Amino acid sequence: MTDSRRRSPVEVEIVPPAACSIDLRLEILGALPFFATLSPEAVAAANERFREQGFVAGETITYSGESAAFLYVVASGQVKLLHHTHAGKDVLLDVLTPGEFFGNLSAQENAVYTETAVAQTGVCVLAVATQAFRAILEQHPAAALAVLDLTNSRLQATQERVRQLSAYPVEQRIAATLLRLAEKLGEEQEMGLLIQTPLSREDLAQMTGTTPESTSRVMSQMQKEGLITSGRQWVAITDQPALAALAEDGLA
Repeated sequence: MTDSRRRSPVEVEIVPPAACSIDLRLEILGALPFFATLSPEAVAAANERFREQGFVAGETITYSGESAAFLYVVASGQVKLLHHTHAGKDVLLDVLTPGEFFGNLSAQENAVYTETAVAQTGVCVLAVATQAFRAILEQHPAAALAVLDLTNSRLQATQERVRQLSAYPVEQRIAATLLRLAEKLGEEQEMGLLIQTPLSREDLAQMTGTTPESTSRVMSQMQKEGLITSGRQWVAITDQPALAALAEDGLA
């Protein structure tokens, strides 16, 4: 047991900028929801407007409140999005994986970044400048409409997250967050459904609007009850139905 806590089973990929090969770029961009209607030729043309950037784990990519000059697409690695509250706390909104995007989706020149984006692991991102993204949308009206739909959906999802943070008990918030992360990042291993990303108590506290101390207390109780197993910066779900039942108690 001691050894499992010292050695994390999470596999952290070292991602140099060169990981964004042309084939990977085209695959990632072609799968974006707002580029879904574009032909392969149009995707290839759009690709010419994107430039690749590499970041090491812990490096900040965008800062909340700064002028939003780019839309970013995760090509490889993972990026976490943080929201800074008026109380001076950070709320971890999401962990983005390849094919997901952040930054200036509106293509408005006067927009600012609403979240701080930090590399959770080594990442390769594709960045497109606001003017260049605007030009793509003007050329493809269906893509522009899809962007509007996505913007509305993201706003509704953010409002729901805020409602949950203010209404549900901490145990239910943590259970629901672990399930959401497992659905997105889970990998079946011997110890259970491993959430395949470095995940500290502070990360979970930021995602659930509580303190690292409260998070540790709840996680310890979950482990005693056989719902999860965990170590330094890793969590695996060992009883998914029971954890789901706990989460649903708070959502009822």
